[in-house]
Amino acid sequence: MKKIIIAFVLIVASATAQAQTAKPLVWETNLEAATKVSLKTKKPLLLFFTGSDWCGWCIRLQNEVLKTPEFAAWTKDNVVLVELDFPRRTPQQPEIQKQNAELQQMFQVRGYPTVWFATPTKTDGKTNLAQLGSTGYVAGGPAKWLEGANQILANKK
Repeated sequence: MKKIIIAFVLIVASATAQAQTAKPLVWETNLEAATKVSLKTKKPLLLFFTGSDWCGWCIRLQNEVLKTPEFAAWTKDNVVLVELDFPRRTPQQPEIQKQNAELQQMFQVRGYPTVWFATPTKTDGKTNLAQLGSTGYVAGGPAKWLEGANQILANKK
């Protein structure tokens, strides 16, 4: 019985330590800050247009793909994450609302979730975004979604 208790304690302690060391994904909400990181790391932007507090497909994409370990591992080498949220109940700062509306218009986003991949460039202090491609919810979990994302990112090279 002691061995079972000790084994259980070790498993729980190991899982807790692993959960504490796993870094959560950083989703930038400010395009200017994300652009700086993108230019520095030479990674394209992943622009996630979402209705976080009302869009069922957005929540489904989050749960099935964007919150998985596979997606987290993939992002480290491939993209800078940017969340462009259009909530109905959650308050948002006016400058973020304005930025998100401008980007929604620029990328002609008509439905949610929409994920655009773009490469930023700076010219005369002005940011330009070269569109690489877009996707949305894809059934099949992280492997299927990442397969499509990798095909879009292949356009960058």
